[in-house]
Amino acid sequence: MESSRIKQRRRRHSAQLKARVLAACSEPGASVAQIALAHGLNANLVHKWRRTAVPAKSRSSINLPATLTCNDFVPVPILPPNDIRVSIRRGNAAIDVQWPVSAADHCATWLTRLLR
Repeated sequence: MESSRIKQRRRRHSAQLKARVLAACSEPGASVAQIALAHGLNANLVHKWRRTAVPAKSRSSINLPATLTCNDFVPVPILPPNDIRVSIRRGNAAIDVQWPVSAADHCATWLTRLLR
């Protein structure tokens, strides 16, 4: 009895199609799965194209998206706290304490005695 299976050949995709798909995948917020589906491709194939399109030297050990290339330092002002805030929970009991930073040593003494 002869097999009724039809041998399928692998599809070959043009360089232009690969370039279009890879360009779409490199857009910020792009979904590889959606782009693959829109072009009638398997997402795994598109991921393979992406891996082989990027030279091994330029790939970092941490796979960061291409949109995170900014190395500029952005200073963020950190203001000193005005108060020390402590929340203590034991069973059903709860205590929230607000203490002035200027009396931090007194706060530490009080907490040490309370938590004994």
